[in-house]
Amino acid sequence: MAKTPEQWLEEIVPQKKQAIFKLFLGYAPGVGKTFNMLSEGIRRHSRGEDVVIGVVETHGRAGIADLASKLETVPRRQVDYKGTPFDEMDLEAILARKPQIVLVDELAHTNIEGSKHPKRYQDVMDLLDANIDVLSTMNVQHIESLMPTVMNITGIQVRETVPDWVMQRVNEIVLADLTPEALQTRMRRGDIYPMLERAERALGNFFKPANLIALRELALQQVTTAVDRSLESHLEKEGLGKNLALRERIAVCVSSSPAAQYLVARAARMAHRIDAELFVIYIDIGVDAAPEDQRTLAQNLRFAENLGAKLVRSQGKNVAEVVAQIVREKHITQVVFGRSAQSGWRRYFYLSAIHKFLRDAPPVDVHIVTQEMR
Repeated sequence: MAKTPEQWLEEIVPQKKQAIFKLFLGYAPGVGKTFNMLSEGIRRHSRGEDVVIGVVETHGRAGIADLASKLETVPRRQVDYKGTPFDEMDLEAILARKPQIVLVDELAHTNIEGSKHPKRYQDVMDLLDANIDVLSTMNVQHIESLMPTVMNITGIQVRETVPDWVMQRVNEIVLADLTPEALQTRMRRGDIYPMLERAERALGNFFKPANLIALRELALQQVTTAVDRSLESHLEKEGLGKNLALRERIAVCVSSSPAAQYLVARAARMAHRIDAELFVIYIDIGVDAAPEDQRTLAQNLRFAENLGAKLVRSQGKNVAEVVAQIVREKHITQVVFGRSAQSGWRRYFYLSAIHKFLRDAPPVDVHIVTQEMR
């Protein structure tokens, strides 16, 4: 059977190997993530690329609405939830439209019950799988492994998070940056929250200078890590990379304590910065049989898996000996232990266990992190 002209073209024109996922990262509302995303979308549209808006949240900002009007928008679909209609991004309509590029604001958004996926980042994965490039936005506090750190900085529990493995899928990351002073000025002018009362309340809470400086540093660290990873990839492709030693492997020992998530998050950031493999070790010594302990243990291990950790579960009476054996078998190079503020006999037994581990384990770096529950 003769081929159609379209089939011949499909064979001649090189196919794109993988969709590009570009993230505009910020450290607070109002730094310019959505503005930058829309500006790039408009530039690419002017070059003849097929660009559509999947979802853009204007939050009442006239400038954002004006930019969004310059691009085609795929109409949102209405989802009824408990008798109230909500507008959500129409994933199926975008897939049917099949543009080259789609703009998806607020990556960490939680979809209304009844949507195909519970989270917007899962919608984005479907778009990428369909070979559609995605431009998206997010603030750094929504990265799951940073949740405990953000809680310590701001005192605010971030409810909507994106797993760290999603960040690994990002091809390009752009920092939407603004100095904390300039951001506060925008807030006072009403550029971020039109209602003056809400703006004043925000300036006294989340938008305090110390919070903004610390969050900005976290965002800069994420971009630096992404740049380093990109450079290493380029050097490998060009054959310029030098022969490196065995990849670092970091292990963190956890229990059923809620404080374990703080430890895992610390270890995950350490692993991320040096491109190390992360292992989470749980030794069952028969003290976590209570239903509440089983629940918190399951939460801790699920949290670790979401951060890309490899779980290692074992049993034994002597935690130090079992952990030392696992470290030897898995070729772990660094180990993270947690220590609650303890005194007296509890402190003695804790230090004794550490000494036993050091005696039995192969040469490794040991990090002891104080766990503080707020």
